[in-house]
Amino acid sequence: MSQAALTKNAYAYQSVRELIMSGELLPGEALAQSQLAADLGVSLTPMREALRKLEAEGLITIDAHRNAKVAPLTAQEATDLFQVRERLDPMAATLAATHRTDEDISRMKAAAEKMRPLAPNPDLDALAAHREFHRSIYTASHNDLLINMLESLWDKADRYRQVGLSARQDSAADKKRVAAEHERILKAVIAGNAAKAEEEMTKHVQGSLGRRAIDALAP
Repeated sequence: MSQAALTKNAYAYQSVRELIMSGELLPGEALAQSQLAADLGVSLTPMREALRKLEAEGLITIDAHRNAKVAPLTAQEATDLFQVRERLDPMAATLAATHRTDEDISRMKAAAEKMRPLAPNPDLDALAAHREFHRSIYTASHNDLLINMLESLWDKADRYRQVGLSARQDSAADKKRVAAEHERILKAVIAGNAAKAEEEMTKHVQGSLGRRAIDALAP
């Protein structure tokens, strides 16, 4: 990542976020703010701003003494995320099938073409492509409140997807199933079939890596 292309605040935020999402900074790991700032070549002010933003996104925690840690991963949070997504994602697909425009359809098709199966330790580009497909669906809902809610959940959800993949690598059958699910969701939304879009998205979430992560993290 080029610091010259970003403000110092944005550079610090993106850099620490990538360290968390890639697993280089582990769940529960304490963050030495001065050292992080020095490593990234920024002062403490943009680092603190970056950490505040990451705290708002639920990726880190900051206590009363301003000590920062990478947010832990728990079975309870995995369950909470799954329960919310089990309701919101199908709703978004339903609305997308009703309100999608030609521009939305073009964006969804382009996003679908860029996806590839997630490896046990997926790189950020693979996760971003998966996210962009789902984003193309929920932005087609044209419901700003719903879009913002799903967008805010995605960073947390990606961490649990990685847990799910680490617990059990996708088989060839899993990869084929997921690809088919994405294709059916896309076809239903493009066709304007709201009921089918809701049904297919519900099945997709219920068999998701987020659901697998709940079992992986259970005591």
